[in-house]
Amino acid sequence: MLPGLDVEVARGTVTGLLGPSGCGKSTLMRAIVGVQIVDGGTVEVLGMPAGTPALRGGVGYVTQAPSVYADLTVRENLAYFARILDAGRDRVEAVIETVGLKANARRVVGQLSGGERARVSLATALINEPPVLVLDEPTVGLDPVLRRDLWDAFHRLADDGVTLLVSSHVMDEAERCDSLILMRDGAILAADTPAALLGRTGARDIEGAFLNLVSEAAR
Repeated sequence: MLPGLDVEVARGTVTGLLGPSGCGKSTLMRAIVGVQIVDGGTVEVLGMPAGTPALRGGVGYVTQAPSVYADLTVRENLAYFARILDAGRDRVEAVIETVGLKANARRVVGQLSGGERARVSLATALINEPPVLVLDEPTVGLDPVLRRDLWDAFHRLADDGVTLLVSSHVMDEAERCDSLILMRDGAILAADTPAALLGRTGARDIEGAFLNLVSEAAR
């Protein structure tokens, strides 16, 4: 349950949705994608109600569980989704490069590690170049180098005008975001830039800022 939320995500930015497991991040993301029933209020994406059929090709969504076919190769999975989404064949190779799976392109997905399967799911969300990307903990289980490379890719997408909402429970990823939404127990503690949150709380890092905001809310 997420009572009384009021927040905006700016276009062409990487916005981090941070908070501990179970705080409501995934529920909020599903509401934005349009697959979560909303009892009251409104959720708008690109000026339209979330879940509107016209948005189906405009919102890329990556869940925590990989949503690809385990018995197909990486390239076969992406070719399949490219055909469904009417994306050009050149996009297959482009997204394989973006997520760092060129060396595994011919491997069956079921033989990949968990982190590699997660990257295949991310590639499927990128295949038709959607203007909005909603990514539920896309870097979980990845090594530091791959995490860095994916965050670099996220910012390149944002520079091209893509809006990204990226959830994480790892506070050190906060510094990679243009803006942050900090959540706890189904509520938004704060929504601002990392620099503004540090200035407001006097903390040295985002984890410290989060703890200060929790203490502030408890008073």
